[in-house]
Amino acid sequence: LGSSASGPETAPREGPFDGGPNAADMGQGAAKSPLIGPSRAMQMLRETIAKVARSQAPVFICGESGTGKELVARQIHELSGRADGPFIPVNCGAIPAELIESELFGHKKGAFTGAHQAHEGLFRAAEGGSLFLDEVADLPLGLQVKLLRAIQERKVRPVGEYAEVPIDVRIISASHQDLNAAVRDGRFRHDLFYRLNVIELRVPPLRARLEDLPALCAHILGKLAEREHRPPPHLTPEALSWLADLLGVSALTDFPGDNSFDSSAEQNGLHLGSPPDVKSTWGATPPSSALEAEEQRQVLSALEMTRWNRSEAARRLGLSLRQLRYRLAKWGVE
Repeated sequence: LGSSASGPETAPREGPFDGGPNAADMGQGAAKSPLIGPSRAMQMLRETIAKVARSQAPVFICGESGTGKELVARQIHELSGRADGPFIPVNCGAIPAELIESELFGHKKGAFTGAHQAHEGLFRAAEGGSLFLDEVADLPLGLQVKLLRAIQERKVRPVGEYAEVPIDVRIISASHQDLNAAVRDGRFRHDLFYRLNVIELRVPPLRARLEDLPALCAHILGKLAEREHRPPPHLTPEALSWLADLLGVSALTDFPGDNSFDSSAEQNGLHLGSPPDVKSTWGATPPSSALEAEEQRQVLSALEMTRWNRSEAARRLGLSLRQLRYRLAKWGVE
């Protein structure tokens, strides 16, 4: 896909918030694909995904946090000949280093302390389908060697077993990090990088395609309207700006990716406030100290549950890491 999909071709003649779309009208067009937006960048991405899906080659998806890399991976799977098989996503950075080998390859009963029963592992769970290795750059070097062998030999060896088990899995991987730099720094094996990066897809951030913002907002509100059994609201430029402020974005050029935008707006935003021309439709109330206190409680609880692993806490909360950091800075939490 290359750099051609990293931004819009030209600036729109009208402002990105002009026009005030209706959530029902724009949501219908967006419903055809989970990758929403009329921009040229998103059109190219959707077209490339359709072509990539016909292949069996490994795919590497790069893009910033929150740009929707898992959505892209899932779409590749669903358009492929493996669509009837499982799609198994795994966040490589969220699994403790001492457990990731058994999580991926499985283990036999009694293979180590606490292995009270056999575990098939994610490779075998994805048999006949696709395994999505998100944040693959976080894999320890020792595990990278074993992953390389599994891809090359199309076999895995569960922890504690002598025999290898054949696998039929398509590998899709992703990272927000620059893997070329990781290879140069010795943090990622070059041979594994070339095995994973047979086909590369780059997902553009929302700030590079601001013309997609109205469609994304309309899609979010349309889904929420359907869930609440209410008519979809009309989106004004003021309402879109209010949503931007609600998501913790200081400027349009700082907008997060559409995936985190969708999740954050639905789960943490629209029930808590009243933007112009949305208030009368939803009957919502302005944000209050009690509501913000509840949000703080949920955020701190997620951080404690993940031992202050901010990436994992953000994932559980449906936020991008950037959005979580914004909230913590706002509350003075270090």
